[in-house]
Amino acid sequence: MVARRWDEDAIQFRPMELNDLSEVMRIETLAHLFPWSERVMQDCLHAGYTCSVIELRQLVVGFSLLSFAADEAHLLNICIDPMFQRQGLGRQLMENVMRQSRERKVKRIFLEVRISNQSALQLYQSMGFRQIGVRRDYYPAEKGKEDALVLSKTWAKPLFRRWR
Repeated sequence: MVARRWDEDAIQFRPMELNDLSEVMRIETLAHLFPWSERVMQDCLHAGYTCSVIELRQLVVGFSLLSFAADEAHLLNICIDPMFQRQGLGRQLMENVMRQSRERKVKRIFLEVRISNQSALQLYQSMGFRQIGVRRDYYPAEKGKEDALVLSKTWAKPLFRRWR
């Protein structure tokens, strides 16, 4: 686990706005070989998805895009500026995603992660996510396609207890 280097007072979460897109796209482009387009990001904002940014001393250093349907959430995208990775900010952003999900009474949250993204996979697993499937050839890659692991975290308690 990465130690948190930043004072809680220095970190703020807020809804993403259209005027954040240039900074969000800068981060997305730096962090990914195959970044989402600005148009896709705009569509997420206009569709009413829960789009958030994490600020460090008023500087946008990451973002998350989350959709809700019924009692489930789907984490569409989450990203921290590469200059600020491995400093605990990704964990804090994921904690914010989970807080947003619980506030919406979500019972289960899903996400996909590249098989090669071991640091993200370790973070998600440490936060209680478990693999429930594989999406073959899901992500573009330098040499064709790359599989995604489908992860899920459930908060729902069983409605009844099984008797032996």
